[in-house]
Amino acid sequence: MKIAILDDYQDSVRRLDCFSLLDGHDVKVFTNNARGVGQLAIRLRDFDALVLIRERTALSRQLLEKLPNLKLISQTGKVSGHIDVAAAAARGITICEGIGDPTAPSELAWALIMAATRKLPQYVNNLKDGLWQVASMSPERNTLGTSLKGRMLGIWGYGRIGRKMAGYGKAFGMDVVVWGRETSRAAAEQDGFRFATSKETFFGEADVLSLHLRLNDQTRGIVTAEDLQRMKPDALFVNISRAELVAPDALLASLRAGRPGYAALDVYESEPLPPTSPLLQMENVLASPHLGYVEKNSYEIYFRSAFQNIIDFANGTPQNVLQPEA
Repeated sequence: MKIAILDDYQDSVRRLDCFSLLDGHDVKVFTNNARGVGQLAIRLRDFDALVLIRERTALSRQLLEKLPNLKLISQTGKVSGHIDVAAAAARGITICEGIGDPTAPSELAWALIMAATRKLPQYVNNLKDGLWQVASMSPERNTLGTSLKGRMLGIWGYGRIGRKMAGYGKAFGMDVVVWGRETSRAAAEQDGFRFATSKETFFGEADVLSLHLRLNDQTRGIVTAEDLQRMKPDALFVNISRAELVAPDALLASLRAGRPGYAALDVYESEPLPPTSPLLQMENVLASPHLGYVEKNSYEIYFRSAFQNIIDFANGTPQNVLQPEA
């Protein structure tokens, strides 16, 4: 098969152990992303199969209709609204989903929390300029970092990642409080964690609040400006899940207003995040370039599954098909 692997920014896929699974196939790895339907259609029109790295490229109906040879979309991880599934089914294009592991994103979220609360990036960057134990040149920002023990960790969403985060919080002596659906309540209480009495108290009392929800029609914009403005002036808002979980412009406006006082982010509405983004100009924002799943062991898991789905499809025995009727 003629296979395209899209958006491998670091040109790392060809160096994975599992890449050898595609031996015998005609494989092209794209290390830069194309913008617009026209550019993507020209780039992808000759391929039989596409391997998508998470949601880095969206496959709309308009684009799919311009790809006459496409037979298979092999998704790393799960499909999350970036593929027009109905349009793919109408054109007889098979979509195969993969698997993932919560370890890397959970560890990244915790690294962001520790770095942000101790002001580690600020201290490190200022040390390079010869400034010893200086967090900021602005007196109002040149404050001490804080430890985590005894502080409240709010976790919205108690799935695989949320459960790991709760475990980390407990290990660090934090007061872990969960918010979410009834399934989250039942699972959290079974594991010995408190469930918030209301969303208002959840946002108002958290010292660190971390989102761990899947993006869908029900969760898009679920965090409102009013929610954020209930947070403490010294609270930290953490989002490694999806930027669209927060209402448009609500986080930026709330940070400028000082509630919450800080944010640690790994996801953005437009990716790659342009260097002109206001978020990158704010001292109270720690921003990483969507690294949650970008890790060696995670890549081996994601891509081995995606490549095996291609092999099975080529052999006439497709597995993990999202829309079997297609």
